[in-house]
Amino acid sequence: MTNPSFRRLLLPLALTSMAVSTPIMKAQTPAPTFNAEEVGISEKLGATIPLDLQLKDEDGRTVTLRQLIDKPTILTLNYFRCAGICTPQLGGVAEVLNRTEAVPGQDFQVLTVSFDERDEPEVAAQKRTNYLGEIKRPMPPAAWRFLTGPGATTKALADAVGFRFKRDKDDFIHAAAIIFISPRGQVTRYMYGTTYLPADLQLAAQEAARGEAQPTINKFLKFCFSYDPVGRKYVLNTTTIGATVILLAALVFVFALTRKGRRTRSEEVQ
Repeated sequence: MTNPSFRRLLLPLALTSMAVSTPIMKAQTPAPTFNAEEVGISEKLGATIPLDLQLKDEDGRTVTLRQLIDKPTILTLNYFRCAGICTPQLGGVAEVLNRTEAVPGQDFQVLTVSFDERDEPEVAAQKRTNYLGEIKRPMPPAAWRFLTGPGATTKALADAVGFRFKRDKDDFIHAAAIIFISPRGQVTRYMYGTTYLPADLQLAAQEAARGEAQPTINKFLKFCFSYDPVGRKYVLNTTTIGATVILLAALVFVFALTRKGRRTRSEEVQ
């Protein structure tokens, strides 16, 4: 016959397992039609980007990265018709620009480059106007540039920083990150996701100014979130979280059971 104390310990574990298992089943999505190596980010810390690549600015003028990158630079790779993760990511950039103590245009700048060759300077100019409109602090327009270019050129830039994307009909499947570039064009840090902490941005900008390439410590996004290629968005990875919760609950259960057994034996001896 099962000990009542044992049943009391077992019940919370069973309820926890049931609560976690249900969302895991609901979170399942159809299998992607591409290899995982085709989409994602392969960090290339310390690598130098090709500074002589020619792009188009918002007015259609030809510019090189060498002309633009003269201070710590945050690089974002997006495409301007994106209806998925690009909008919250660029919104996250605007939000952190409003909150950080670092001064945009002085301590750092932002370059947003479209990897869709169909994007034209007119669209880039409109995007720039829209996002600059979200900035509530004084900031020179030159502190955030939106650039376009031929597919081969933007692909070369993406490859240089390890940003892998894949075309899917009229759209693209890609991840979200901001990449810090030193004034000499070296990759110094990656920050993942669509929201960024002001203190982290300020520290990363200072590191980029010194040309210090720092490994990514906080990769929480890779643990708790997965890119859903079907929905083109980040979704909660309940499988990973669920397994962790169950494991922790099991450890607590074993610890409580062991402690209960020791206490019972101690009482018997007395």
